[in-house]
Amino acid sequence: MTRDTPSLLAALAAAPQDRVVYDLAGIEEGYDTLVRELPDVAVRFAMKACPVDEVLACLAARGSGFDAASPQEIAQAIRTGVPLTRIHYGNTIKSDANIADAYRLGIRDFATDSLADVRATAEHAPGARVFCRLATDGDGALWGLSNKYGCSAADAVRVMTAAKESGLVPAGLSVHVGSQQMTAEAWRAAFERLADVATALLARGTRLDHINLGGGLPATGYLDQHGRPLEPPTDKIFAVIREGMQRLREVCSSHLDFMVEPGRYLVADHGAIRAHVARLTAREKLNGERHHWLYLSCGKFNGLYEMDALQYRVVFPSHQGAETVPAVIAGPTCDSDDAYAYDRGLVQVPREAASGDPVWVLSCGAYATSYTTQGFNGFSPLPVAFVRGGEEPGGATAPLRMAAEGVR
Repeated sequence: MTRDTPSLLAALAAAPQDRVVYDLAGIEEGYDTLVRELPDVAVRFAMKACPVDEVLACLAARGSGFDAASPQEIAQAIRTGVPLTRIHYGNTIKSDANIADAYRLGIRDFATDSLADVRATAEHAPGARVFCRLATDGDGALWGLSNKYGCSAADAVRVMTAAKESGLVPAGLSVHVGSQQMTAEAWRAAFERLADVATALLARGTRLDHINLGGGLPATGYLDQHGRPLEPPTDKIFAVIREGMQRLREVCSSHLDFMVEPGRYLVADHGAIRAHVARLTAREKLNGERHHWLYLSCGKFNGLYEMDALQYRVVFPSHQGAETVPAVIAGPTCDSDDAYAYDRGLVQVPREAASGDPVWVLSCGAYATSYTTQGFNGFSPLPVAFVRGGEEPGGATAPLRMAAEGVR
């Protein structure tokens, strides 16, 4: 998948103030790549990764549906105009009121992973279709997602049996191998687990009609905590998924639909932040070591939440080729968690970086807007802008367009 398109870089260069910029054409290209690699798989974009109306509309127009985790996300997905059959309630954690609201909005596909949730769904969404989420160990992912969601194979059989007995349709199974999954082996193990449960259900007279492969497809533009490029084996992952789909169809001995819930895979590398330097400082610590600190105008609470597990690539456009110093990079808030690369891989920053200098933070399109606070320490969410890749006549890059609301 391409990243750092000329149009995105041009938009960052043209931006006079801080903002998040999304390249809609890049997102479309990522979607097209995904459906080429997995041609028989329906796409349900994980809205939490980028709940921005223009991005959702772009994906909906391409053919995507949506994985929503709340009635509010469901309502936002409906506003894109996609058919209700392309929206599912993918959160296994929901109150009675959440279930009833989703059902009232027209949703008929619900994730589940417990008997209590099945009972509530049967009461407040009678006749709905449910798919049971299986637990995974999360090994190989930056964020494992292995504790809060999913059940064992034995529990999955109990859950689906109870769903059938309570008047629900036990329609499918789902997995999530962990966010930013870096191994193909995790997918292989997930398919083995799916095959075991599908076989057990078939023996009890329950024939599934779909498998939800969840999220986990990785972005390619990140650095690890020590500043080294993360290089996920994307081609191998796709190959293992295709092989696993074929095996599951053989196990089920019937037609079986598949869907996938990409989030960061579609948006991370096609979103970037134009920030600026707040201050470059050097301080001696109690142990006598002296560290440089580069404070940016954005950080963990307004755009860069995922700095706990990775480093973002940064560019200093006004200091290309300049002498650098290793520094800890941190956000502007009065909070010690608002920093990354501390006691890990320091980031090379221009020695002469000065307050107000522009900084481009790349491959941060996933979760940049959704994890942003509404003004922690008085630092407001960044405005959102869009560019569509390509060139206009005469070689000018496509113009930058601000979101109608200005701020998300």
